Order: sequence, then C-alpha cells, then structure tokens
Amino acid sequence: MSIRQLKAAVYTIQGMSSFAVSFYFYYLYFLMRQQFGFDDKHNLALAAALGLVYVFGSWQAGRFAQRRGNFTALKTGFAVMLPALAAGSQLHSAAGLILASVALSIGMCFLWPAIEAFVSEGEDATGLPRTVGTYNVVWAGTNALALFTGGTLVEKFGFKCLFYIPLVLVIGQLLLLFRLEKHARNLAEISNHGPASAPPPDPRRPSPARAKLFVRMAWLANPFAYIAINTLIAVLPGVAAKFQLTPMLAGFCCSIWCFARLAAFVALWHWDGWHYRFRWLVTAFGMLIGAFAVILLVPSLAALVVAQVFFGAALGLIYYSSLFYSMDAGEDKGEHGGIHEAVIGLGNFAGPAMGAAALHFLPQYASSGAVAVSALLVCGLGALLAVWRTAKT
Repeated sequence: MSIRQLKAAVYTIQGMSSFAVSFYFYYLYFLMRQQFGFDDKHNLALAAALGLVYVFGSWQAGRFAQRRGNFTALKTGFAVMLPALAAGSQLHSAAGLILASVALSIGMCFLWPAIEAFVSEGEDATGLPRTVGTYNVVWAGTNALALFTGGTLVEKFGFKCLFYIPLVLVIGQLLLLFRLEKHARNLAEISNHGPASAPPPDPRRPSPARAKLFVRMAWLANPFAYIAINTLIAVLPGVAAKFQLTPMLAGFCCSIWCFARLAAFVALWHWDGWHYRFRWLVTAFGMLIGAFAVILLVPSLAALVVAQVFFGAALGLIYYSSLFYSMDAGEDKGEHGGIHEAVIGLGNFAGPAMGAAALHFLPQYASSGAVAVSALLVCGLGALLAVWRTAKT
C-alpha cells in the first residue's frame, strides 16, 4: 500500500466519521424537542454546552495527536465514542442523553485534528492544496448527505437509529484503522512528526509575516462562521415547526446550505486565486451575516431556500481559509489542527449561548435570539477589519 492509498483509506474513515457525527448532532435537537419538550432556548443551551466541551477537547486532542501520533489519537476517539453511543441508545432521560452526547463530543475531538494532520503531513506547496481540498470535499459531502437523508431515516426507523447507525459506522472505522496501522508501519515516509526534511521554498508563498496574519484572521473568522452554523442547527426544529415541516421535509429544505458549502469547497479546491487575498475573506464574512439574518428572521420559505445558497458559499470560503492556512503555516500540523477545531468549538459555544441568553432575558421577543447572534456576527466583522487595518499600518 502506497502513501496515497493509505491517505485515501484515511479519507474513507473521515467520510464515515463525518456522516456518523453529523447525523447524530443534527437530529439530536429534534429528538430533544419531540421527546422532552425542548424549545429553542433549551436546544441552544445544549448546543452551547457541547460547544464548550469541544473547545477544550479539540485543543488538547490536537496536542495529544502531535505527541502520541495520529493513529493513537484516532483509536482513543473511537474508544470513547463506542460506549457513548451504546449507552445513549439505552437511556431514556434528558440528563442521560445529554451526558452521552458530551462523551460522544469528547471522543469526536480526537478525530479531526489527527485526520487533518495525517493527510497534510509530507505535502509540499503543490500537494497541500490538493489534500486539504479532498479533505474538505469528503467531510462536506457526507455532512450534507447526513442532513439531507437524516430526517427520512428518523421518520422510517425512529430516533433509535440516531445511535445505531453511528455505532455501526464507528465499529467499521475502528476495524479499518487497525488494518491501516499495520500498513503504515511499513512506510518509512509516514511519520507522526511530519516529513523527514523540509520541502524546498516555494516562490509563490507569501512572506512568513503575511502567512501568520492570515492564520490569525482565519482563526478569528471561523468561530463566527460556526456561531452561525451551530445556532441554526439548534433552532432547526423551531424553523421546521414554523413552516410546518416534518423531519424528512426539514432535512430536504434545510440542507441546501450544506450542498452550497460543498460546491464552494469544490470550486476553491480547483482555483487558488483566493489564497492570501483579504477581499475574499471579508466578502464571505459579510455575506454570512446577511444570509444568516434572512434565514432566521424572514418568514418566507422561498427566502429560506435562496439565503441558504449564499450562507453555504460564505461558510465554504471561511472554513477553507482556516484549515488551509493552519496546515500551510508550519510542521506542527496536529497541534494546528487542534487549534483550528478548538476555534470551531468556540463558535459552537458562543452563538447558541448568546441566542439562549437573549431568549431567556427577552422571552417576549421570539426573534431576540436571532437578532442577538446577528449583532455578534457584525462585531466579528468589525474585529476582522480591525486586525487587517492594524497589520497594514
């Protein structure tokens, strides 16, 4: 098995992981609403708690992968996820399901930094955009498929499939991982510490100072993208109820942004003109704010559908920027991947926390949560502009 074949197999693990956790966490909020009466405020609070777990878990998991190796990190993650899913399938209380979800989130933290580092290690300036592009397309495609088909699966098989389908996928990934680890030992080029020698300098690369600036700006922008994403996911049951959509129809109508993000990933993968260009990043941020506000504040199904196209496109460029610049910035790819994921967790916490707080203190205004999060996104755009202007002076 060659290095390319080994990385292709790791992409398979990535796709299975993405479908499993996306399916679970997208439809967990439907489960909590239907079985335990969670409204938008309660679901937002739950999303904030899971996001906070992800902040610290991803940061430490990235460091763990850097020290102990990517295969060890992946096995640790799956070892935590298996009992969490098995226990969750047998629990019938809100508190029990929340604890199982926290455990599942902790296990998930070990996956993404290790996979990001594994597929990026040993790549030069030509290979890195290809591997990052493949990584993004794989997870975005399976993520979109999970949201699109998840409602149908829940309606046909009940909420128990929320646990059993991911459980089967995790077992399959663990078996595949053990097999891949044996092949990896026979490949001298694969190392948990990156390539044996540094690739030759690429004249197309920006200066170290400019590269670090874009890493900082992307790490600033990406949590705000996930502020919008995780807020939207948590209130999807409420959006579905507003338009009288069943879980299946909600999956169809509310997954458009996922496919738009996938399309953006494909386009950005094959065109590198956006690399280290501030105007692309700031335009995407502005488009994100407008689309998010329309999705949650305009009472029109047509507007919901159209706005998702712009929402997904903006998310695609912001996320791609964060991951590409993180992997392009140095050799500590496991740790950088952990930071990249940790800032995602920060967004996953901050957006729902702000929305839940607004609904708690202003319950008489049903749109207070969406307005509060939109205002937070505007503050993020101001911060991004401030960082850029400071660097230019």
